[in-house]
Amino acid sequence: MFAGADAAAGMVHITDELPALVIYLDPVNVAIQLPPFPGGVEVLAKFCRELSREAGKLADHLDSREGRHALSEKPAVQG
Repeated sequence: MFAGADAAAGMVHITDELPALVIYLDPVNVAIQLPPFPGGVEVLAKFCRELSREAGKLADHLDSREGRHALSEKPAVQG
């Protein structure tokens, strides 16, 4: 899976009581909703924090000179 040119993410409310994280990958969409079990709120909150932390690390890497260089200078795979 990859993020296309129009990729985006956002929090939406499916209902007043049901928030969800929606990831529009262009062209694929993913919705992450509250798990339907006791403690689901805490599980989803923990996951969202982990996702945020790791996405921040990736963004920092891609923004760094090393990250840009590694992506643009990588030789093409032949086979």
